[in-house]
This record gives sequence, C-alpha cells and structure tokens, in this order.
Amino acid sequence: MKKIKWGIIGLGKIANKFAEGLTSVENAELYAVASRDLSNAKKFSEIHAAEVFYGSYEELMKDKAVEVIYIATPHVFHYELTLKCINHGKAVLCEKPFAMNIQQTEEMIALSREKKIFLMEALWTKFLPHFKYVSTRINSGEFGKIESIKADFGFPAKFDKTKRLFNKSLGGGSLLDIGIYPVFLTYSLLGKPDTIKASAEFTETGVDSECRMQFNYADNVKAELFSTFKEKTPTIAEINLEKGKILLNSRFHEPTTVTITFNGEEELREFGVQTNGYNFEAAHVSEMLQKGKTESDIWPLDKTRDLMSLLEQVREEIGLTY
Repeated sequence: MKKIKWGIIGLGKIANKFAEGLTSVENAELYAVASRDLSNAKKFSEIHAAEVFYGSYEELMKDKAVEVIYIATPHVFHYELTLKCINHGKAVLCEKPFAMNIQQTEEMIALSREKKIFLMEALWTKFLPHFKYVSTRINSGEFGKIESIKADFGFPAKFDKTKRLFNKSLGGGSLLDIGIYPVFLTYSLLGKPDTIKASAEFTETGVDSECRMQFNYADNVKAELFSTFKEKTPTIAEINLEKGKILLNSRFHEPTTVTITFNGEEELREFGVQTNGYNFEAAHVSEMLQKGKTESDIWPLDKTRDLMSLLEQVREEIGLTY
C-alpha cells in the first residue's frame, strides 16, 4: 500500500496529538514538519519520527515529496497558509475553525476548486466511530424526529491576555475555540436553523469568555448550546427524539461512549477506540487523496461554508468582531 506523505505546519499541542494519531494510520506517514523555530521543528521531528524538518513554512511547502499538509497554527493564520499551500500544489487539512470569516472561507474554497487540489476542514469529531454511529441511528428514522438538542463545552482557563485563548489578534474566545463543537454537532444533525439567538460575556481583551446560543428550527425544535472558559462543564450532547434519547457522553467531541434510551431500556455503547482519535480524519484524507478526490465525501467544503456562516451569525448576535 502506497503511503501518503504528510507535512505539518505549526507544531503546538494539537499538532502533537495529530502526529501521534497519524502513527496508527496504515496509508499515511509523517514525512516533514515545520516551525518558525528550527530547534522546535527538530525536537518535534525527533519525537514523532518525521524524516525532515524545516525552520520555515515555505520550505516545507516547496518540498516535492510532501503530498498533504496539516495546518495546525492559530486560527488567524489558516487563510494565508492554506492559500500558499494550495498555490504550491499541496493538498490541505486545515484545523478548525477553517478561517476567521466567511469571506476568507469563500476564497479558500474557490482556490481549491479552481486548482482542483484537495482541501478539508479538520473537524475530527465527524470521523469518530461514536459520532458516525449516532448519525446513522438518527438518520435511520427509528427514533423519530429530533425534538431538542443540548450540548456544552467548558473548561476553566486562567485569564492571561498574552495567551491565545484570550488574545483577540490570535482569534481568541470560547466560540471559535470550543463553541464550534456544539454548533457543528447541531448543524450536522439538524442543518441550518431558521433563527439564532445568542448572548456572551466578554473579557477585557474583547473576546468571549462564554457564549450561550439557541438555534431555532421549524416545529418548535430547539438546540441549546453553551461554551465557556470560566468553568468545567459536563461537555455532553443530549439529543431528545420522539421515541427515545441519545447521550454522547463526556467529552462528546472526542472518542467516548454513547447512552441510548429506547423503548424504556437504556443501553451503553462502547466503541473500543485505542487511539487518541485523530487517526480517523487522517485516514480519511489519505484515502481521498489515493482516490484522486479534491473534496471529502463526508465533510465537503459546502458544509464548512455553512458552519462558518453559523459562527458568523452568532458573532453578529453577540457583537464579536475581529
């Protein structure tokens, strides 16, 4: 089996998790890594057994052996780096959120389609076994229609205006960092809402420390969503349906268990995931590239555009601008 050669740009916490996950993907290998700090790139390459390392992102983009690049930098750099990678002929898996606004998103999608080069947003939850299982069960219709969704994601983060989470110039705030997961889950299961109501609390740096959202659909279907840096929340997703209830247990966005209540009986489903979960999206991208695809057939670019438009609507509601 031919292995797809991966490169990673931006070597922080998420990149370490992705590189770890990549080791269990049969059709992929970590070939090159890049950081603006050469010593950091060297250390990362030694830890994760990358063949080569670079002290600039452009050097990695120019490496002819690299077939796909995972962009793991802060949000504000996704747009520029994705365009550069595509213009160098490299397929891209770009970490979420895809960009800072819908205009950037549209430009990234347009260039990918113009050049016919693969591009996907790295929403890893979409590819996890428990999430795929829940989606399949709901889509089967056996539970009837969804009546409501509740989903939260919160952890206590010590305020530090220099850190990414609270730095407006780096795209900080709970909505883009973790609120995207409840929004993604709701969009995946219910589509785009008819109306959105939202409120937020802000830090002195002008980003949201917490965000409450209500997505309203036809037939009085509602989704209550919440993200916060102020406290540890259960981080579960509760889906109430006409004939039962499904719980994506804590933490719902990563490999976890599912509790199903149906016909008066409760069942706990386990999925035996032995990895950190990042291998599933990496394997999917590698498969798409081997098939010559330029978009994912599971998380296509039109869905990324929809998700970004929902985040923009929430930002407009709470008055958050970057």
